[in-house]
Amino acid sequence: MYSTLEQKYQRIQKELMAGAIALVFVFLIGTLWYWLVEGWSWEDAAYMTVITLATVGYGETNPLGSRGRLFTIALILMGVVNIGYIVNRFTEAVIEGYFQEGIRLRQQRRLMESLSGHYIICGFSRTGRQIAKEFQAEGVSFVVIDSEFESVQKAQSQGYTAYQGDATLDESLLKVGVERAICIVAALPSDAENLYTVLSAKTLHPGIRAIARASTEEALQKLQRGGADAVISPYITGGKRMAAAALRPQILDFVDGILSGSDRQLYMEEFLLNPASCPFVGQSLQKAKLRSQTGALVLAIRRLDGNLIGGPTGDTILMSGDTLICMGTAEQLRSLNQVLGPINSQQLRRPKNN
Repeated sequence: MYSTLEQKYQRIQKELMAGAIALVFVFLIGTLWYWLVEGWSWEDAAYMTVITLATVGYGETNPLGSRGRLFTIALILMGVVNIGYIVNRFTEAVIEGYFQEGIRLRQQRRLMESLSGHYIICGFSRTGRQIAKEFQAEGVSFVVIDSEFESVQKAQSQGYTAYQGDATLDESLLKVGVERAICIVAALPSDAENLYTVLSAKTLHPGIRAIARASTEEALQKLQRGGADAVISPYITGGKRMAAAALRPQILDFVDGILSGSDRQLYMEEFLLNPASCPFVGQSLQKAKLRSQTGALVLAIRRLDGNLIGGPTGDTILMSGDTLICMGTAEQLRSLNQVLGPINSQQLRRPKNN
């Protein structure tokens, strides 16, 4: 499946190529006629054909009979029609900017091929636009894919890398480098489309983290069974947040200030403990002294088996494969990143550098 712009660019390419082939065919017909029928040399036949097609007004290379002149008239008409068609297609391509679009498409294709460790946003509706805004604030690499040309143009006008295609198709997901991506977010308006997208992404890249949007309870369960690592229902989540805003407004404001926004002072990050690079594996939190060294606070630890330890004490042992959920300023989290590693993880991001 090609985008609308790609289809237009390929169409004009085919039309110009067809015009060029037709012109060569007319040239061969003229040359062969003068060579075989009129008995001229190859050089004279080719020269006569060129000046006839170009309509430069030169005289006949050799005298022509009535039959030869009738053929020359037909050759002139074929040349004028053919050259006129090529000029018309070329002028349209220049006016519509197809050549510039072709350059942009090639640049986009090279950019898509170079993407690695990125995020994919499927759908640029209201939900997708908000996700892109948060990703941009975090400074992560991401690409938007949407089937609507207007949505792709809107994403590109905001400076995002965008591709027009159907996210439910394997071909489209491969175009945006799904096999090299960290995470895919299915934020399409249809639950069925989101399910197809998750299934396709997991088939092409089993290790990718898949986040999906669901509008109903039934769709939420099906998306989970389809392989989605996390399913978000805007209605359920929105209801919970509205209740929290009514009951615990200060707590909600604090959590929102940590999780989102470009002007926040505190951040929350995840760190994966790698025994090959982390010197604190096997030690207790008290002995590791992460808080005193960096100032960052360890809020929770998720074990490799999925068990979550909230508010770990100083006696909690750091184990291989643990994921540390930490809070602090950007500088504190960068310091923690250096103390713990450097950490190498295919699934989790490192703290921002600015």
